[in-house]
Amino acid sequence: MSLLRDQGVVLRTYRLGEADRIVVLLTERHGKVRAVAKGVRRTSSKFGARVEPLSHVALLLWEGRGDLDIINQAEVIDHFRVVRDDLDRVTAGLSMLEVADQLAQERHADPRLYAMLVGALRALADETVDPSLVPPAFFLKALVLEGAGPIIDACASCGEPDGSVELVAFDLTEGGTLCRGCRRGRPLSPDALVLVRRILGGGLASVLAGPPLPGADEVGGLATEAMEAHLDRRLRSVRSVAHL
Repeated sequence: MSLLRDQGVVLRTYRLGEADRIVVLLTERHGKVRAVAKGVRRTSSKFGARVEPLSHVALLLWEGRGDLDIINQAEVIDHFRVVRDDLDRVTAGLSMLEVADQLAQERHADPRLYAMLVGALRALADETVDPSLVPPAFFLKALVLEGAGPIIDACASCGEPDGSVELVAFDLTEGGTLCRGCRRGRPLSPDALVLVRRILGGGLASVLAGPPLPGADEVGGLATEAMEAHLDRRLRSVRSVAHL
């Protein structure tokens, strides 16, 4: 077995036997990795708390012969305690972990997705940031990374540019904004359209640094539905909270 060094975010865990856990991580250089953390469910475990979901850790792994590696060492890079101690922030964080888990491929490095997830979690851990817009921004940027970013500067149906027509709706099937003549799907306010453009146009830092913006709730719903359409599945971490 060879020894691997990497860093990653713990996406989820599940039990293995009486004392072990399987830890699913998005790593920087090895993509999505599944690894056994031996003995972490025992109270005497040295690093059990370091390999819980939302942990960002530096790892030393023994590469397994099959699908599972073995965690030899885990040291915390970011503990994200602010996120863990706030229900809204932890819910937002879990929704991003769920999306990253669905997008990442086993053993296929995706350093941009990894960097986006770490950056989003660090933004979420900033107490000056409103957590409500962090997941929608992550979803929209992840869609662009996947080559499935929404059309936002023209009608996705007739192709007429904004200015020639008024963009008033967003349709998941068409993949973007629609004019009055082509409209279907969900209505789209001018405020929400401006906000989506700021998020995708390089203005995310200023969006998150400022006060809550008009259209934020609308963008949250739009981004969630767009990501669910891309994944062809519901986001459990989002929908379970919505029905509380």
